[in-house]
Amino acid sequence: MNTTGQYLEALRAQPPLVHNITNYVAMNVMANVLLATGASPAMLHAREEVGEFAALATVLTVNIGTFDGEWLAAMEEAATVMTEAGKPWVLDPVAVFATQFRRDAVARLVALKPTVIRGNASEIMAVAGAEASGQGADAGDSVEAAEEAARDLARQTGAVVAVTGEVDFVTDGARAYRVENGHAVMPKVTALGCSLTGVVGAFVAGIPALEGTVAALAYYGLAGERAGARTDGPGSFAVAFLDELHGMTPEALSAGARVRAV
Repeated sequence: MNTTGQYLEALRAQPPLVHNITNYVAMNVMANVLLATGASPAMLHAREEVGEFAALATVLTVNIGTFDGEWLAAMEEAATVMTEAGKPWVLDPVAVFATQFRRDAVARLVALKPTVIRGNASEIMAVAGAEASGQGADAGDSVEAAEEAARDLARQTGAVVAVTGEVDFVTDGARAYRVENGHAVMPKVTALGCSLTGVVGAFVAGIPALEGTVAALAYYGLAGERAGARTDGPGSFAVAFLDELHGMTPEALSAGARVRAV
């Protein structure tokens, strides 16, 4: 996909308004990541206003990391608005394998037809109905182990499914790509995975979902590589990562993206 940089250029030419119903841990990091990318983030979850605001947004992202029953109702209202309007939304099923409440909530959200489902291997396997292992929000399964479940889930739901890990896997059920960009320090910085969901949302706001998701993962991973090459630990990495997201040019992304069709 040598057009990857063009997708970043298109995003920045028309910055999307990204409505994020995300967790408390991720809000500040995610907002800064989206600003550095070139998008306009909005972080709100009150049930009294999410439906009205979703109608204004370009794209919605939903993350169940620290949700409760009231938040779930708000997520459903916002997702319904997006689906009925034909606008994209992204589901991040954080730790769906951990509790029955999460499993039931994700089933309800998947029924509202997300455009993209993004999670780690264990999360995607659990959403697809396969046996999965995990600890807290961390995966206990490899990306490779989740690939067939991802294809099945994409075919069942019509969503693009992204399994993120050391090498990411993205599929629409028919086509599939592996994205090999990334850095080992990235999982050691709180909320970078959750923030990636926002970046996926920003890319798919104006780009076909499969291509947009792949471009988002390559962009994010390449920024991580560039930040990791000049820092010594997770604290300095977090700052450098924002700088690299902001400073990434379309030309650099096209040159550095390591994407393979499979």
